[in-house]
Amino acid sequence: MPPTASIDNDKISFNSAEYDLIDGRTSPVSALEDGTYNSHLTVIEKSPSRNTELRRSLDERHVNMIAFSTTVGIGCFLQSGKIIAAIGPGGAVMAYILMGAVIWSANAGLGEMTSVFPVKGPVIDFCSRFIDESVGFAVGWMAWFAYAILTATEVSVLSQTFQFEFNSDYLRKYNYPEIPLRWEFGLDISPAVWAAFALFLMLLINVFPVRIYGEVEYFFGCIKLIMMVVMIMYNVIISGVNASNGLYPRFFTYQKPYSFFSSEMNINNHQFYGNTARLLGIWSAMNTIFFSLQGMFSVSVTAAENRRLESEESIKIATRKIALRAITLYAFLVFAVGLNVPMDDEEIQDSAVNTIRQGNHSPFIVSCIRAGTTGLPHLLNAFWIFSAFSCGVNGLYTASRLLHALASIRNAWPTGLYWLRNRLERTTSKGVPLAAVFTSWLFGFLGFLGAQPEPAKVLGRLANLSSAFMMIVYMFIGISFLFFKSCTVEAEPNDPVTMESDNGPLLNRAAANYPYRSHLQWFRSAFAAFACFLFLLFNGWRSILSPFTAADFVASYIAIPIFGLLVVLYHVKDERTWNPFRWTRRATMNVSGPMETEQNDPLKRRGRLHRKNLKRFWARENIAVFREFIWVWMK
Repeated sequence: MPPTASIDNDKISFNSAEYDLIDGRTSPVSALEDGTYNSHLTVIEKSPSRNTELRRSLDERHVNMIAFSTTVGIGCFLQSGKIIAAIGPGGAVMAYILMGAVIWSANAGLGEMTSVFPVKGPVIDFCSRFIDESVGFAVGWMAWFAYAILTATEVSVLSQTFQFEFNSDYLRKYNYPEIPLRWEFGLDISPAVWAAFALFLMLLINVFPVRIYGEVEYFFGCIKLIMMVVMIMYNVIISGVNASNGLYPRFFTYQKPYSFFSSEMNINNHQFYGNTARLLGIWSAMNTIFFSLQGMFSVSVTAAENRRLESEESIKIATRKIALRAITLYAFLVFAVGLNVPMDDEEIQDSAVNTIRQGNHSPFIVSCIRAGTTGLPHLLNAFWIFSAFSCGVNGLYTASRLLHALASIRNAWPTGLYWLRNRLERTTSKGVPLAAVFTSWLFGFLGFLGAQPEPAKVLGRLANLSSAFMMIVYMFIGISFLFFKSCTVEAEPNDPVTMESDNGPLLNRAAANYPYRSHLQWFRSAFAAFACFLFLLFNGWRSILSPFTAADFVASYIAIPIFGLLVVLYHVKDERTWNPFRWTRRATMNVSGPMETEQNDPLKRRGRLHRKNLKRFWARENIAVFREFIWVWMK
């Protein structure tokens, strides 16, 4: 029976002694948010003066769609044309797959660690636990900045997308039957009005109990999934019809005078050719695509609000499903639209360094114009608005939960701001951190920058800034798993998950009830960390080309000094290391108290197809099992 203790605000009483609760742990004790303390003691009583706990109300289907809906914003829909124009349709598909592999590799490691330790603010906790407390502190703030800015970016895009008006000369060129093609009400109303309305609705949805928020996002995610499949099918069908009618040859965009992979690239009126153009093109494309896929991270953020983790294995299933869905659908979307929109189409040309243009420049709308389809461009533009709104809602949710997790870390705040920290940590009786939601929501007002002159450049720089923050986060997620892996062993399946050794407890990744074992994860995490480092290092190379653009350069690299400053400030603030010139690594490497699944038979774990009748393949009981298997991966 472990010793007991009580916790009251920032003090822990243990064996008649009182300790400061610093960043969620008292050495040598590591704290979990549910009241249990790894290692030597268990908290059995918390101060009733305030509620600081989130509520575990989300089911697996909610987690799946929250992550999917966060990932599917406006990145692919509005920027895929720019990528096709730069590197060709085949190169664009390759870039989406490669960037997806990088982010999937990092998220798989984060998903495994979160499945084992489903704490709130997992990226903060794991970087603190396995790298250094200052890194966890800095990474937490970087992730919060990224998602607060993401919300503002989506608000800006949404407000600009209402101004839908297509070039009439372009419409006449392809004999489009609807001239003019525009939204009259969108042109007459200021984008600032739409931004304000969207911000209000985003706040309203996020103040609901998380169960209601999950249901709303499940509905939104289903709409997005259906629309993406419809767009893929439409473009494939149009390509076949055009070929049958002799309008265009099959795969004409992949043939001369076009190409599978462009050998020319223009940036700021600088022209590159051959292999240099191919390398620079796919590198620039992958940096752009990062913004579209960075939302996969949100799976782990829901961990503290998941219920029935032991039986549903929702973190494992959601981590795999979001990667498969997002990468597959994005790759097929770009491939399908690339069948109908050639790389030299004037509506998708964009040689600027950082831009996100309005919805009428989307290749999916261009595809409708070239095919002469009426009505669908209006529907697609409305879908861009809906996608931006839904992604903004999810960005606010993620930012608020990260800020709430940071509020539980005492050393993450200056002494004079403890009052603010205490407010941000509080939750309602329904488990909603209202103060954290409202504070994160205030950053959404940066979205009004989209109403300024040259909104495309403003939006592009906001997106690039968010991506730079998240590149640092993903890099340290990969590094965290490398240290986490050093605390594991590959023993026998019948052995317990936690095994004692001379150096302390170790995790048995081969145990039958180990929650989630991601394959080849040491290599994948190293690959993701190194790739994100390179992306961050060369993120702003285009801004250096003459003429030098200071705003683009700052948006690309300001994240690096901010991260370094946060690390330094933590060490200066930490009373245990008051001398900033004598830093020591503070990482508990604590792997005690992991979560274990209820299903000990690895062949019957969720997500696996296991037949009940091994003699007859088409037996009735096997059909029921197959139906359940399909539902697990589809819902």
